Amino acid sequence: MTKDTHTSDVAFIEALADLLRKNDLSEIEVRRDYAEDDALTVRVARQAAVVAAPAVAAPAPAAPAPAPAAAAPAAAPAAAAPAASDDPAQHPGAVTSPIVGTIYLQPEPGSPAFVSVGATVTEGQTIAIVEAMKTMNQIPAPRSGVVSRILVEDGAPVEFGAPILILE
Repeated sequence: MTKDTHTSDVAFIEALADLLRKNDLSEIEVRRDYAEDDALTVRVARQAAVVAAPAVAAPAPAAPAPAPAAAAPAAAPAAAAPAASDDPAQHPGAVTSPIVGTIYLQPEPGSPAFVSVGATVTEGQTIAIVEAMKTMNQIPAPRSGVVSRILVEDGAPVEFGAPILILE
Protein backbone atom coordinates (compact mmCIF):
# COMPACT_ATOMS: atom_id res chain seq x y z
CA MET A 1 0.00 0.00 0.00
CA THR A 2 1.22 3.44 -0.79
CA LYS A 3 1.22 6.37 1.60
CA ASP A 4 -1.51 7.95 -0.51
CA THR A 5 -3.71 4.85 -0.10
CA HIS A 6 -3.00 4.80 3.63
CA THR A 7 -4.09 8.44 3.98
CA SER A 8 -7.29 7.80 2.04
CA ASP A 9 -7.99 4.71 4.19
CA VAL A 10 -7.64 6.78 7.37
CA ALA A 11 -10.00 9.40 5.92
CA PHE A 12 -12.41 6.63 4.94
CA ILE A 13 -12.39 5.16 8.47
CA GLU A 14 -12.89 8.61 10.01
CA ALA A 15 -15.85 9.18 7.67
CA LEU A 16 -17.36 5.85 8.75
CA ALA A 17 -16.96 6.79 12.42
CA ASP A 18 -18.64 10.14 11.73
CA LEU A 19 -21.48 8.36 9.90
CA LEU A 20 -21.85 6.01 12.88
CA ARG A 21 -22.14 8.96 15.27
CA LYS A 22 -24.48 11.06 13.12
CA ASN A 23 -26.94 8.20 12.50
CA ASP A 24 -26.74 6.79 16.05
CA LEU A 25 -25.62 3.36 14.78
CA SER A 26 -23.91 0.81 17.03
CA GLU A 27 -21.66 -0.62 14.31
CA ILE A 28 -20.98 -0.57 10.59
CA GLU A 29 -18.86 -2.84 8.38
CA VAL A 30 -17.72 -1.94 4.86
CA ARG A 31 -15.48 -3.64 2.31
CA ARG A 32 -13.45 -1.49 -0.08
CA ASP A 33 -11.98 -3.26 -3.13
CA TYR A 34 -8.85 -1.77 -4.69
CA ALA A 35 -7.78 -4.47 -7.11
CA GLU A 36 -8.36 -8.16 -7.73
CA ASP A 37 -6.33 -9.29 -4.68
CA ASP A 38 -6.29 -6.02 -2.71
CA ALA A 39 -9.15 -5.00 -0.45
CA LEU A 40 -9.82 -3.31 2.86
CA THR A 41 -12.57 -4.44 5.24
CA VAL A 42 -13.39 -2.01 8.03
CA ARG A 43 -15.67 -2.62 11.00
CA VAL A 44 -16.37 0.37 13.25
CA ALA A 45 -18.33 -0.15 16.48
CA ARG A 46 -19.29 2.12 19.35
CA GLN A 47 -18.30 0.73 22.77
CA ALA A 48 -20.80 2.81 24.77
CA ALA A 49 -23.77 1.09 23.12
CA VAL A 50 -22.21 -2.35 23.55
CA VAL A 51 -21.55 -1.83 27.25
CA ALA A 52 -24.98 -0.43 28.14
CA ALA A 53 -27.17 -2.91 26.27
CA PRO A 54 -26.04 -6.19 27.92
CA ALA A 55 -26.47 -4.78 31.42
CA VAL A 56 -30.20 -4.49 30.79
CA ALA A 57 -30.87 -7.07 28.11
CA ALA A 58 -28.55 -10.02 28.85
CA PRO A 59 -30.77 -11.88 31.36
CA ALA A 60 -34.00 -11.48 29.35
CA PRO A 61 -33.69 -9.56 26.06
CA ALA A 62 -37.41 -9.50 25.29
CA ALA A 63 -38.69 -8.90 28.83
CA PRO A 64 -37.25 -5.62 30.21
CA ALA A 65 -40.41 -3.54 29.60
CA PRO A 66 -43.03 -5.98 31.00
CA ALA A 67 -40.94 -7.06 34.02
CA PRO A 68 -40.81 -3.65 35.78
CA ALA A 69 -44.53 -3.07 35.23
CA ALA A 70 -45.38 -6.41 36.84
CA ALA A 71 -42.84 -6.06 39.64
CA ALA A 72 -43.68 -2.45 40.58
CA PRO A 73 -47.03 -3.09 42.33
CA ALA A 74 -45.87 -6.27 44.06
CA ALA A 75 -42.44 -5.09 45.24
CA ALA A 76 -42.10 -1.32 45.02
CA PRO A 77 -39.06 -1.13 47.39
CA ALA A 78 -37.18 -3.80 45.44
CA ALA A 79 -37.92 -2.05 42.13
CA ALA A 80 -36.89 1.33 43.52
CA ALA A 81 -33.48 0.12 44.75
CA PRO A 82 -32.04 -0.64 41.26
CA ALA A 83 -33.54 2.59 39.89
CA ALA A 84 -31.87 4.61 42.66
CA SER A 85 -28.45 3.05 42.02
CA ASP A 86 -26.34 3.95 39.00
CA ASP A 87 -25.75 1.77 35.99
CA PRO A 88 -23.78 -1.33 37.14
CA ALA A 89 -21.23 -0.73 34.37
CA GLN A 90 -20.39 2.63 35.99
CA HIS A 91 -19.97 1.16 39.50
CA PRO A 92 -16.34 1.46 40.68
CA GLY A 93 -16.30 -2.21 41.69
CA ALA A 94 -17.70 -3.51 38.40
CA VAL A 95 -15.80 -6.40 36.84
CA THR A 96 -16.40 -6.45 33.09
CA SER A 97 -16.04 -9.08 30.41
CA PRO A 98 -12.77 -8.77 28.50
CA ILE A 99 -14.23 -10.57 25.45
CA VAL A 100 -17.45 -11.40 23.64
CA GLY A 101 -18.85 -14.88 24.23
CA THR A 102 -20.96 -17.06 26.50
CA ILE A 103 -20.33 -16.74 30.22
CA TYR A 104 -20.28 -19.68 32.59
CA LEU A 105 -20.31 -19.17 36.35
CA GLN A 106 -19.23 -22.74 37.14
CA PRO A 107 -16.42 -24.91 35.76
CA GLU A 108 -18.84 -27.53 34.39
CA PRO A 109 -22.58 -28.26 34.63
CA GLY A 110 -23.60 -29.52 38.06
CA SER A 111 -20.49 -28.30 39.87
CA PRO A 112 -20.42 -25.43 42.39
CA ALA A 113 -20.17 -21.87 41.07
CA PHE A 114 -16.79 -20.11 41.03
CA VAL A 115 -18.20 -17.35 43.26
CA SER A 116 -21.47 -16.42 44.95
CA VAL A 117 -22.86 -13.24 46.46
CA GLY A 118 -21.05 -12.58 49.74
CA ALA A 119 -18.00 -14.67 48.77
CA THR A 120 -14.54 -13.22 49.33
CA VAL A 121 -12.26 -13.45 46.31
CA THR A 122 -8.55 -12.82 45.94
CA GLU A 123 -6.85 -11.09 43.05
CA GLY A 124 -6.28 -13.56 40.21
CA GLN A 125 -8.89 -16.07 41.41
CA THR A 126 -11.11 -17.39 38.58
CA ILE A 127 -14.56 -15.84 38.87
CA ALA A 128 -16.07 -17.05 35.57
CA ILE A 129 -15.32 -18.56 32.18
CA VAL A 130 -16.19 -16.94 28.85
CA GLU A 131 -16.41 -19.29 25.90
CA ALA A 132 -15.39 -17.59 22.67
CA MET A 133 -14.84 -19.47 19.42
CA LYS A 134 -14.91 -22.85 21.20
CA THR A 135 -12.17 -21.71 23.61
CA MET A 136 -12.78 -21.48 27.35
CA ASN A 137 -11.20 -18.29 28.72
CA GLN A 138 -10.85 -18.01 32.49
CA ILE A 139 -11.77 -14.59 33.87
CA PRO A 140 -9.62 -13.72 36.90
CA ALA A 141 -10.66 -11.29 39.64
CA PRO A 142 -8.83 -8.01 38.93
CA ARG A 143 -8.55 -7.30 42.68
CA SER A 144 -9.48 -8.83 46.02
CA GLY A 145 -12.88 -8.09 47.51
CA VAL A 146 -16.33 -9.36 48.39
CA VAL A 147 -18.87 -10.19 45.66
CA SER A 148 -21.88 -7.94 46.28
CA ARG A 149 -23.83 -8.63 43.05
CA ILE A 150 -23.67 -11.07 40.17
CA LEU A 151 -25.09 -9.33 37.10
CA VAL A 152 -25.20 -12.20 34.57
CA GLU A 153 -26.82 -15.60 34.38
CA ASP A 154 -24.92 -18.81 33.73
CA GLY A 155 -24.85 -19.56 30.00
CA ALA A 156 -25.86 -16.03 28.97
CA PRO A 157 -24.18 -14.17 26.11
CA VAL A 158 -21.89 -11.30 27.13
CA GLU A 159 -20.38 -8.45 25.15
CA PHE A 160 -16.97 -6.88 25.53
CA GLY A 161 -17.11 -4.50 28.50
CA ALA A 162 -20.39 -5.87 29.86
CA PRO A 163 -20.47 -5.88 33.67
CA ILE A 164 -20.26 -9.41 35.11
CA LEU A 165 -20.27 -8.76 38.85
CA ILE A 166 -19.61 -6.11 41.47
CA LEU A 167 -16.67 -6.44 43.88
CA GLU A 168 -16.74 -4.28 47.01
